[in-house]
Amino acid sequence: MKLLLTLFFEFFKTGLFAVGGGMATLPFLYDMSARHPDWFSTAQLADMVAVSESTPGPIGVNMATYVGFETGGIAGAVIATLGLVTPSIIVILIVARMLKAFRGNKTVDAVFYGLRPCSVGLIAAAGILVVKIALFRWDYVGPNEDWWRFFFNWKALILAAALLVLTRFIKATKKLHPVIFILASAAAGVLFSF
Repeated sequence: MKLLLTLFFEFFKTGLFAVGGGMATLPFLYDMSARHPDWFSTAQLADMVAVSESTPGPIGVNMATYVGFETGGIAGAVIATLGLVTPSIIVILIVARMLKAFRGNKTVDAVFYGLRPCSVGLIAAAGILVVKIALFRWDYVGPNEDWWRFFFNWKALILAAALLVLTRFIKATKKLHPVIFILASAAAGVLFSF
C-alpha cells in the first residue's frame, strides 16, 4: 500500500509541474530514478523513452504506466497513471468552471505567456537527457588512454547520424512518415543489440 501511495504522489507531482507535454516529464523521471533507485535506473530510462515513443498515446502517460507496472504490477500501473493525469483533470475542471472569467483576463494571459519559457526549458532538458543517456556511456570513463573508444555509444551515434542523413539530406527519404523511421530504428536496435 505504501508503494502505491508513493507512486501516486511521485507521479502527481510530475503531472502537476511537467508543463509542456510528455517530454517535459523526463527531468522529473530522472530525479525520481535518483531518489528511488529500486524503481528504475537512468539506463532503463532510455528504454522507457523508446517504448513510450513507439507505443500509441502520450509519452508521459506511457512512461507512468511503464514505471508503475515495473514497480507495482497492474495496480502500480493504474495508480501511477492516475497520479500523472489527476492534476490535469483538476485544472481542466477548474478552467471549465471559470471559463468566462478566464477568457479576457490579462493576468491569466500573462501567466500562460510566462509558462512558455518554462515549457521550452523542460523540453530542452529532456532532449539533453535523452542524448546523454543514448549516445554516451558515463560508466566507462576512466584513466585509460583509450577512454574515447568506450565513452561513446558508437552504435547509437551511427544510428543517429544515419537518421539525420536520411531525414534531412536525402531527398527520397526526407518526406517519409516518421513511423517508418521509428520502426527502422526499433529493428536496428533489436538487430544490433542496443
